[in-house]
Amino acid sequence: MSTAQRMLAGLLVAGAFSLSQLAAQEVQKQPQVKSQKEAEAVMAIFQAPDPDSRIKAAQELLHKFADSEFKAIAMQMIAASYQQKNDFENMVVWAERTLEADPKSYHAMLMLATGIAQRTREFDLDREEKLARAEKYAHDAMEILKTLPKPRPDIPDEQWEAAKKDFTAQAHEALGLAALARKKYDVAIAEFKLAVEGAANPDPATMVRLGAVYNMTGKYDDAIALLDKVMNDAEVHPTIKQFAQAERARAFQLKQAAQQQAGQAKPAGEAKPAGEAKPEPKQP
Repeated sequence: MSTAQRMLAGLLVAGAFSLSQLAAQEVQKQPQVKSQKEAEAVMAIFQAPDPDSRIKAAQELLHKFADSEFKAIAMQMIAASYQQKNDFENMVVWAERTLEADPKSYHAMLMLATGIAQRTREFDLDREEKLARAEKYAHDAMEILKTLPKPRPDIPDEQWEAAKKDFTAQAHEALGLAALARKKYDVAIAEFKLAVEGAANPDPATMVRLGAVYNMTGKYDDAIALLDKVMNDAEVHPTIKQFAQAERARAFQLKQAAQQQAGQAKPAGEAKPAGEAKPEPKQP
């Protein structure tokens, strides 16, 4: 899960057990537990140490408490866990079930938008249908986020606004991936830049993707500058740094090749330097 998702999950759980705090201010309606056993089942989901344990805990909640107000959240957590496991098919199944239970689940929309756009290939027969679906999920999520109230009134405004910026950045990334699948590189660059520059906590993976598109479009200096930022960030995961390093090396190689090609190519009719010998005319 992303940082914003983890933060919001914790806030939702805390809010579920403190109904008295939801007074006077405009806040999201929070689900409530109906028994101590249900409360323990909910906490087991959020305290699970890994995706598989989280999936198991969420499914147990759905099985034992079929009428739980946490039904949509449990489904969302299953979808997010499958996303973590890179299990696209199961992520789609559970994200769609989440939307059936909660049609305004922007979490599910963002997972579907990103996953579908990322898995769509240039020569897929249903490419446009899939990309249009991904784009709709992304745009719908952004519309919901524009006016979404805080989960709890005691959350600082700046913290909530930062979380919404990060979620909106995920939508722009999905739109960038959709543009990339169409080879609309200018649109992809614009969307990835919105994702990076608009986020409170820019995702370094998105920065690497933007650097890759810069390389595709011959903007090698932009790629190098951006990828240097990723490489110099001590908090970036080593795996992402490896991708950044490889893309940065590619930028230098492509730049050098472009410079060599430009140096070798001479415009037609270019005057020869003074003192350069002219070729002898061929004898008939």
